[in-house]
Amino acid sequence: MHPILFQIGPVTIYSYGAMLAVALIVCSLLLGQEAKRKGIDPDIIVDLIFWLAAWGIVGSRIFFVILNFSFFKKNLFEILMVHHGGLAWQGGLIFASLAGIIFIKRKKLLFWETLDLVAPYVALGQAIGRIGCFLNGCCYGQPSTCGIYFPVHQDILYPTQLYSSFALILIFVVLKFCQKFNPPHGQIFFWYFILASVQRFFIQFLRADYDPIFLGLGIFQIVNLIILTLAFYGNIYFNRRR
Repeated sequence: MHPILFQIGPVTIYSYGAMLAVALIVCSLLLGQEAKRKGIDPDIIVDLIFWLAAWGIVGSRIFFVILNFSFFKKNLFEILMVHHGGLAWQGGLIFASLAGIIFIKRKKLLFWETLDLVAPYVALGQAIGRIGCFLNGCCYGQPSTCGIYFPVHQDILYPTQLYSSFALILIFVVLKFCQKFNPPHGQIFFWYFILASVQRFFIQFLRADYDPIFLGLGIFQIVNLIILTLAFYGNIYFNRRR
């Protein structure tokens, strides 16, 4: 693991933040090009990506702090130490979705078409971000004889960060493939929620922060099931309307 990429004098470049930056740049470039091909102003789409990323990080951190409030109330300064790890995908999803809806409405973009355009790149950005988690040593798995040795934790653990990254790349590929068949508006967006929720639900069983509270499920999995149910309902509802 390499939590710190390099240092230049007093400036420290952390792996976690660097990979988030890479995710933002890669997704902005690819999505900007695709938007241009579809006749959409790429600058607006790039602004949307930055808007989603900013509020996604804020929401992820808020949700993580709430779920671990017993620790953070004794270490208030740690709330700002995002590079130490600690982003809950579910909170970021909620905040980013609300921010995206507001942005799309304000810019008067085609609502469902824009969401379908962006959804695959959200998965790609998450996949790159999970590599940052791996380098940082956060979001790690439970001890396992068939895992990877994490020097930070001095133990062999499931590399759940890499499992998530691979699953999210696969989701990106699947969604991009489905876009070629021009599915009804909104379907790519809903299927991102469905697939992303499923992958996180199952990987959570291997994570070190897996803490069952109801029927063998942790709080993150319960939230995932709620998101999954809403996405299924939304997909069925809009298909029936069409």
